[in-house]
Amino acid sequence: MNSDISTIMCPETLGKYAEVLYWGLTRARKTPLKKSSVIHVRYDIPALPLAESVVGMLHDLDMTPVPRANPTSRMEQDFYSKANRKRLMMEIPGDKEFLGRISGSIHLIAPESFTHLRSVDPENITIARNGRRELQEILVKREALGEYSWTLCMYPTPALAEQASLSLEDYALEMKRSCFLDQGMPVHNWKLLIKEVEEIKKWLDSLQPRSIRVQSENVDLLLRPGDRRRWVGISGRNIPSFELYISPDWRGTEGEYYADLPSFRHGHKVQGVKLSFRLGEVIRFSVDTGFEITREQLATDPGAKRVGEFALVDKRFSPIKQAMANTLYDENFGGEHGSCHIALGQSYANTFDGDAGALSPERKQELGFNSSALHWDLVNTEDKRVTAVLEGGDKICIYENGQFQY
Repeated sequence: MNSDISTIMCPETLGKYAEVLYWGLTRARKTPLKKSSVIHVRYDIPALPLAESVVGMLHDLDMTPVPRANPTSRMEQDFYSKANRKRLMMEIPGDKEFLGRISGSIHLIAPESFTHLRSVDPENITIARNGRRELQEILVKREALGEYSWTLCMYPTPALAEQASLSLEDYALEMKRSCFLDQGMPVHNWKLLIKEVEEIKKWLDSLQPRSIRVQSENVDLLLRPGDRRRWVGISGRNIPSFELYISPDWRGTEGEYYADLPSFRHGHKVQGVKLSFRLGEVIRFSVDTGFEITREQLATDPGAKRVGEFALVDKRFSPIKQAMANTLYDENFGGEHGSCHIALGQSYANTFDGDAGALSPERKQELGFNSSALHWDLVNTEDKRVTAVLEGGDKICIYENGQFQY
């Protein structure tokens, strides 16, 4: 463990982190985990101390952990720059069987570098991602059936801290506080938050608006929630998470959107993204930084130009006040005005208000659930007003001054 954070990410804190992750994994499920369930623990090498804590806890809980390290930055760079198209898309023997049998995945993200893929042709990354789409669909289907769940978290690294212009210690402290790991019983804190959020979700679901309008200094966006939708939040899939989100009917997206927080795609910083939507698709875009990588992302597949998610974060719930140069934290930004984000690409079937396992691809298409190999969150932290337009034409403000107006 890096000596700079050894007192912050101490064994006691790592134990709490592991407990929160297991809580997240179980909350994300429709059915309880059974004894000896196979849990995939996927970790970046800098997160090894946390991985060891998680694996030990899973053994204590009579689970069957399968720990696997992610490729290093050098391995990733070599793969994307040296593999030909066939190898980029190659199905690894055993992957289908493995993903078809695991009961859950815990992902521990701890990047060593943000720059190692800058020299890689973005098309190679897109080819590899599309080649893994069939594997992704296995997990999406099994999750909808209640057979699989997942959760993920971050572990502080020098690369993350440098990207956010923070010291490693300050970054680790912000991360610890945001996950309630500075509290005596962090799982209890998450459960208390859920009680507050549940009431807001019920209220939002009861409105059943025909459209939602988001307005800020640089945003004027109209979204259509769509039929058979429900709001989802604190699902356990992300630690931390303070967002309430919905996967809208992509066909109803119109207007302008602006992301004022930067995002990072395959080693490239993307800053100041402006998107213009017509008839549900991006027809025009501009960026302050990262034009080429943005163009590549939008060209991933037809669904990459469509909205798969819309989310709002209430500043009363989120303790995240600092831009962390990482999507998991930045999409949950609280700050002075709260935040919202859209995701270009893949939608979430768990926002269907019925049995997501019964959703066929044809039914998803009929309801306007977007499909894509991409899922790119773009965050806006400006002061904003969000208005729901009801079926009868009445308008109700659902979010203002960084807070839900419940």
